[in-house]
This record gives sequence, structure tokens and C-alpha cells, in this order.
Amino acid sequence: MTAKGQRSYTLSDADLMAVGSHGIARSYPKNTIIVTEGDRTDSLYVILEGRVKVFVSDDSGNQVLLLTQGAGEYFGELVLDEGPRSASIMTLEPSRFLVVPKTDFRDFVMHNPAFALSLIEKLIGRVRSLTASVKSLALMDVYGRVARLLLELAEDKGGQLAISQRLTQQDIASRIGASREMVSRILKDLSTGGYLTQSRTGIVLHRKPPEHW
Repeated sequence: MTAKGQRSYTLSDADLMAVGSHGIARSYPKNTIIVTEGDRTDSLYVILEGRVKVFVSDDSGNQVLLLTQGAGEYFGELVLDEGPRSASIMTLEPSRFLVVPKTDFRDFVMHNPAFALSLIEKLIGRVRSLTASVKSLALMDVYGRVARLLLELAEDKGGQLAISQRLTQQDIASRIGASREMVSRILKDLSTGGYLTQSRTGIVLHRKPPEHW
């Protein structure tokens, strides 16, 4: 559970076994594009090992990072509406996936109401997150966006808020629509102020960042 009360939408062991009977395991090296924004939607991907990033980009190659996902999570659920891929997916480390064809995934959802409800909750969570992101881009300054993202990603670990995923300054900048230099300056100020500690393993929040800097 994160500081904002978000859920991690991972498959249970039972669901993984059930959907796994319809899928094919595939492995990819680091920095491989698995799906490309605009491609035809034909499969669901379950992450068995590794980690990926979900992003959108323009014709000039500029990217906006939407989120990262790890083992047990899945992407490509929009396959149900048969529309084009809404984002691109790239591996951040060597990864292995279970690839489930569209027709098999649709059948699985129809016969597993508990998973169908979980899928709906996941999509609702995505809508809420995207709404909050649009609001922050329109109404918050860069500092406010950085603070919001840190709190959104932080998880309570033994009474301490920590971001354990590897998150570079460029990753943060891409997710909030700012320059890496500005993000670097804000993180340095928050660190100097005693609000957080940065290390190679992640970021620890010692207390909630102030609303304004």
C-alpha cells in the first residue's frame, strides 16, 4: 500500500495458474520494446520476471513516463476493446512474460468474475491517477508535481515511507513534464532540508514535503 493508498494490481497465484494455461512464455533482454504505441492490440502480457516502463512519445522522440511495472503485474488489458495500443512498453532489465492471446484473455475474464472485478478496479485506478496527473500539470508548479509523485510512489515499510524502485532524476522529470535539472535542484533542496535521503537503492521520505517550497 502506498502513501496515497494505491493498490498494486498483481495476479494471485490462482489467477496466474489459470491464465497461464492460455499463454506462451517469452523472454526479452534489457531495453527491448515489447509493444509500440499505436500498434494493433492482440495480447495481454503478464510479467513473470523483470521490470518494464510504460511511456508515450512524440515524433521527435520526446518521452513521458507513465509508470513502471514488475513481476506479477500485467499490461495490455485494453486488448478487450480491440483498439490500438495506447502506450509503448520497454524492458528495464532482462524480463520474461506470459503472452495471452486476446480471445483467450476475453474468455478468461468472462469466466472469472473475481478477476473481472479486479480488472475494473485497476482501470478505475488508472483513470483517477491520470485525472490527478492532468490536474497537477495544469495547476501545480514543478515543485508541487515532484512532491506529489514522491508521495504517490512511496510505500510504508516498517513505519517509514520509502521508494524502493530505481527512479532516476530523468524518470521523475519525464513523469511530471519538467527538466532533469529542475528535478535535481528540487531533490537536492529537499535532501538539504532533511525531508528525504537518496541512495542507490531508492529514496526515503523522513517527513511529508511541504506544500510549497
